[in-house]
Amino acid sequence: MKPKNEKKSNLLPRPPIVVVMGHVDHGKTTLLDYIRNTRLAIKEAGGITQSIGAYEIIHESSGVKRKITFIDTPGHEAFSRMRERGATVADLAILVVAADDGVQPQTKESITTLKKTETPFVVAINKIDAPDADIERVKSELAQSEVFLEGYGGDISWQAISAKKGDGIKELLDLLLLAADLESLEYDPSHNTEGVIIEVTKEATRGTTAVLIVKNGTLKRGDFITTESGYGRVKILENFMGKAVTELAPSSPAQIIGWEKSPKIGEEFFAGPDAKVHAPSASSSQFQKLDSKTKDSKNINVVIKADTSGSLEALTSIIHHIKVNEKGIDIIDSGIGDISENDVKNALLSQALIIGFRIKINKDAENLLHDKKDLVITSEIIYDLTKRLEDMLREIQKPITGDLEILALFGDKTGVKKIVGGKMTKGIIASKNPLEVFRNGKNIGTAKIINLQHNRKDIAEVKEGKEAGLLIESTIAIREGDHLVVRL
Repeated sequence: MKPKNEKKSNLLPRPPIVVVMGHVDHGKTTLLDYIRNTRLAIKEAGGITQSIGAYEIIHESSGVKRKITFIDTPGHEAFSRMRERGATVADLAILVVAADDGVQPQTKESITTLKKTETPFVVAINKIDAPDADIERVKSELAQSEVFLEGYGGDISWQAISAKKGDGIKELLDLLLLAADLESLEYDPSHNTEGVIIEVTKEATRGTTAVLIVKNGTLKRGDFITTESGYGRVKILENFMGKAVTELAPSSPAQIIGWEKSPKIGEEFFAGPDAKVHAPSASSSQFQKLDSKTKDSKNINVVIKADTSGSLEALTSIIHHIKVNEKGIDIIDSGIGDISENDVKNALLSQALIIGFRIKINKDAENLLHDKKDLVITSEIIYDLTKRLEDMLREIQKPITGDLEILALFGDKTGVKKIVGGKMTKGIIASKNPLEVFRNGKNIGTAKIINLQHNRKDIAEVKEGKEAGLLIESTIAIREGDHLVVRL
């Protein structure tokens, strides 16, 4: 975003905005950790960055202290759109390549993105202290991807570094500032404020919070702010450290609270006296409503919730691509923030699972779920959710080897342990078999056999056409007409 209609005499230099890109586990977050003197990498679930973040540092070069804003993007393949968004916002990029691993799939994707967005970049060859480090091999592989480094047939600046030890980091930052000077980055402090939304979160205590980068003008507390989808007033303005401030200059990351209508990630924002002309119509919606009809009876219906809009975008994309034996998953609803009572009601009505990424279940939702906790799968790691969903899809496609219809319930019907009577309609059920509980053709949970009897005598199994009594353990409220199913 370039300053518009500015007077040249008003222009001031602004700090560069730098995106850090590269393959997963090549050391992007470790590099930023060293620069910021933090330990974020060891706090990340699964050891990988799963959301976009923005940070500001001060680097001294040639005796002058200068600011640099960094955007950290995930390396995992599920977050490709986040990486592209980061490159679009940035003025410059660092392409991190591990000296012991070389050019990998997300390295190539990052190169494609940087070329597509025409973002100038420098290369950081990381992990030079690794036993298998081979800088020359990395240079050769980069050349094969049409990235020609200085001294290797091209003009792209590079620096060998150890993000873990800090070797070469100062020199890398010096290269960035030299590249920034060539770009002549400027802004007009009197201009209406403009920038880009890079993330959106939602919390019960704070409501919708947008993380953004200011690109022109000066963002002030109290400003009216709009995007194509959202609008509001800047009630709380925080810098990247979460400290309340009254205003922020360009290249600064900010957190904004005060949205009446939530913005979308990737949208430009406008703030100031003229911002209302950009306000969206009342009919705009943050999330497209998803089809609630089941496309295939063997698909799994899911409601997905995530901590941020970027995470939701990545999770939605990856779930849409999950298929096992041509069967997949139907997303019937989605949103950001913790799992709510309405999410549970929606899932129960649609006989759907709730998939939660890096979020919690609120108290009202937990109360509603008291005996149906099998409906919820949560994880801090996106590929863990993926694996569990694939395993579940694989499981529901196993052939049914035993089916018992429940004809009667006895004794306490509300406890975890239940006594039921039923008749085998198909196959065999043995005393040690894990059971699935089906209602109206849909899997609603699981059960475990504690005891299996026929005519008051313990038995090892019950066959098709026979009746039996079962003592089972299940959190599901069993009803007459439900089926206990075995898949082996």
